[in-house]
Order: sequence, then structure tokens, then C-alpha cells
Amino acid sequence: MNTATLTRYEITVEDVEYLRHGGKPLLARIYKPRGTGPFPLIVDLHGGAWCNKDRTSDAGTDEPLAKSGVVVVSLDFRMPPDAGYPASLVDINYAIRWCKLRARALYTRPDRVGILGVSSGGHQAMLAAMRPNDSRYAALPVSSVAPVDATVRAAILCWPVIDPLGRYQYARQNQSGPLKKQADNWIQCHDQYWSDEAAMAEGNPTAALERGEKVRMPPVLYIQGTADVAHPAPNRDRFIANYRKAGGRVELHLFEGVGEAFITNDPAWPAARSVFD
Repeated sequence: MNTATLTRYEITVEDVEYLRHGGKPLLARIYKPRGTGPFPLIVDLHGGAWCNKDRTSDAGTDEPLAKSGVVVVSLDFRMPPDAGYPASLVDINYAIRWCKLRARALYTRPDRVGILGVSSGGHQAMLAAMRPNDSRYAALPVSSVAPVDATVRAAILCWPVIDPLGRYQYARQNQSGPLKKQADNWIQCHDQYWSDEAAMAEGNPTAALERGEKVRMPPVLYIQGTADVAHPAPNRDRFIANYRKAGGRVELHLFEGVGEAFITNDPAWPAARSVFD
């Protein structure tokens, strides 16, 4: 896209409670262009190895998206120690339906809702997009005269943990090398979120495709740096090959010489700006 054609909007930002578990609210930070719309809407899932960060972590991504004319709903969702898999997918599935029910107030339409995820959020974004009607994920009802589902138009994956079991095995292989500190942290977070390796295989977009699971397959925009050491390239290539083989569309954009979190770390960097375009 030619950046000269992008429209710039003033935006409003507010925190809204979208769900409550017991006495604990879950908040969504909503970035909304000032205009009548209807705008596309993106549900944003932060990274943090399933155990860290919150809805504010992707502000450097969410603000430019909103200023280009996209409503962004950045979520808090349950994490360890409160709950592990699949609790976060329950919250995410609910949030997608919550957004669709409030489409008019959010200046969007129910058929213009997509999802974006960063690192572990990318894993959850893809899994939520592939399994919108999973009875576990859709367990919480949303009050509505007209039922809505959690299907999305597209998934944007920023250096996702696309194969949790594969990344766990990769981390174990690197516990004695130069990546030991990172590998130890990855393993600790995996162990907190996932009950065991069988769960990592079950809640796994790549393995689901290889099992022949019947899933939804929205178009995917896949973004990663070539110097990313946290998200192994063979895992990425395996997922993309399986998604395409199953009939899905993946648009892969690799950014030379940059590592993981290059947008989050410096949204003003030229590589990050090209991603927003």
C-alpha cells in the first residue's frame, strides 16, 4: 500500500469492562477513530508467553492502527496463576462475540471483525480463529436477541508461538547454550500455562491441521523478523505449509535482520512503519 493513501484519524482511547469472573473484572482498551465508520475492528491479544503483560502492552501497534481507520480492542484475559489453558481462549471467544454485539456503538459491523496476536497472543489468535465454535472456548453465553458467533474475517500473526509443543522442545534444546536464560523463562511459562505436553499438542494450530481437524481458515497475515530466536522458523514454515495444503491463504512478510518484538520495541522504526502500512 502507498502510505500517501492512508487516512489519518484522531482517536479516542478508553478502558471498558467486557467480562467479569467472580469479583475480578477483565478490561478491554478500545482505540476508536473519530468518524462515523463503519470501520474494520481488530481484537488484539498481547504476548508475554501466556503469563505476562496486559492490554496496554501493544499500544505502539494499536494507536497507529486506530489512526489509520481501524477500531482496536486490546484485551486483558485470564493468565496464570489465575488460570491456564483453555481459560484465555474462553475469554477471547467471548470478547469477539461481545464486540459483534456492540458493533454499532463501536462504529463497525459484525462481519468486519478480525483478530491480531503477538507471540503467545499470536498463538491464541490463530487458535481462536480456527476454532470459533469449540464448545470449550464458547462456554460463556453472551446475552443477545440475535446469537452471534466468534468467527473472524482475518488473522494477523506477529511472530506467533504457532507450535507450542515445538517451541517447548526448542527451549529444552537451548537450556545449555547461549539462549539458556530465555529458554529457562520460556519453559517456566509453558509449564505454568499448559498442564502438560499433551495439552500443548491439543491446543496447537499446526498439530490441529496435521490431525485433519475441521477448522475455520480465515486469511492470515504472518509477520516475523529473520533474526527472531524466540519463534523457530521451522515451526513457522511447517504451519504455513499445512495451512496452505488445507486450502487456507497465508501472506508471509519477513523483515530482514530484525528480531522478535521489533514493532513493540520501536514502533517508529522503518520496519515497524511498513508493517502498519
